[in-house]
Amino acid sequence: MTGQSTKSKPVEAARPRGARKPKPVPVSTPVTKKARLIALLSQKGGADVPSLSNTLGWLPHTTRAALTGLRKSGYEITAAKPGNGKPSRYQIVGLAGAETT
Repeated sequence: MTGQSTKSKPVEAARPRGARKPKPVPVSTPVTKKARLIALLSQKGGADVPSLSNTLGWLPHTTRAALTGLRKSGYEITAAKPGNGKPSRYQIVGLAGAETT
């Protein structure tokens, strides 16, 4: 052996002469399901559990637990019962303890 390393060097993909390296693609922050839930509940008419479950891919009991979690974390959520056998609609009306001006 002549003192050269036996490890091979990684080979870069061939680029045409004068071509620039591609710029890295900016990574956006992922939108969490909790953020999507808050956005859906912040809409004017709010949302009901079946539509939230379908949109977020959750089971109904998971959706109701998430609503409870939001309440515990300080969101003020109202529930309106429209009647005629339709499900209750939930809507965020603010943060508990937050003053509105």
